[in-house]
Amino acid sequence: MAVGDSVAVNGCCLTVVQREDELVGVEVMPETMRRTNLGRLEPGATVNLESALTLGSAVGGHLVSGHIDATGEVSAVEREANSVWVTILVPTEVGRYCTPRGSIAIDGCSLTLVSVEDSSDGQSQVKVSLIPHTVRTTVAANYAPGSIVNLEADSVAKLVERLLAPHIESIVRGSAHSVPSAGGR
Repeated sequence: MAVGDSVAVNGCCLTVVQREDELVGVEVMPETMRRTNLGRLEPGATVNLESALTLGSAVGGHLVSGHIDATGEVSAVEREANSVWVTILVPTEVGRYCTPRGSIAIDGCSLTLVSVEDSSDGQSQVKVSLIPHTVRTTVAANYAPGSIVNLEADSVAKLVERLLAPHIESIVRGSAHSVPSAGGR
């Protein structure tokens, strides 16, 4: 990593501003501290680090931008055979994009949602099942009830909602023909 490069820290895209041997320095804005779990880190804390994707790189999950939507709270961690089930309370601004077998990034890890349960208070409870490799090589090994995690909802879901929002009323009324075609005009 060189000065000016992007690096994801617990899924949060940051810019390298200093590099010295094995140390990398980044600057973090107040908005980033409010929206992420970075302000909760203690010196020496274990974090997920990932360099930016480059053109021509293989994508081993869904596209993750490093733009954190909100934080969630781990409510349960359970072992089953070789997997670890993690249950997370997710706020509305992320839960609206969660669907079983859909994608979510938790602390920067691209994961598949196994189940999603919505509650009357606006939060959702989502479950993911982690393979041993993920537990061994990420901060997921430290998850316990009460852990705060960074959440990034699927970008495609957010884009679809944004594109359809102006047309929802006409779709509900049954005049779906007013929705622009994928080809545009």
